[in-house]
Amino acid sequence: MSKGDLARLIASIVICLLPGIAGSAVTVAAVSQWYPTLVKPFFSPPSWIFGPVWTILYLMMGISLFLIWQKDPLTSGRKKALYFFAVQLILNAAWSPVFFGLRSIIGGMILITLLWLSIGLVIYTFDRISRKAALLLVPYFLWVSFASVLNFSLLILNCP
Repeated sequence: MSKGDLARLIASIVICLLPGIAGSAVTVAAVSQWYPTLVKPFFSPPSWIFGPVWTILYLMMGISLFLIWQKDPLTSGRKKALYFFAVQLILNAAWSPVFFGLRSIIGGMILITLLWLSIGLVIYTFDRISRKAALLLVPYFLWVSFASVLNFSLLILNCP
């Protein structure tokens, strides 16, 4: 791996970790104050599990991004795939401030639905360029699928 590739790999991982870091500032207070007051479904995992899971997912996302970014800029679909990745990352970053910061379960549901759809689109576009990059995003897609069901359950159980 060249120094340029290593720099791109590190940058890719940092870019993907930023939504988690930014979201944690909003999440910490809400997890200790607001979130415990919600009625949760039986399958709701303990709060401590989210940090480690998201950290692993962000690392996998960063490696996936790197695999696409390192491709020749003239690779068919590369620019579009990177654009779709950026969109899903913005949606990912927006979820915590909406759900936890604004304490909006419905807003979180709308965003997580858009995020889920965009991750599917990213996996599809990445797969056309790199199967490895696409496969690295499958656990992310599955976790957001689970989180969507959890968000929907919270909506049903807590909204009048």
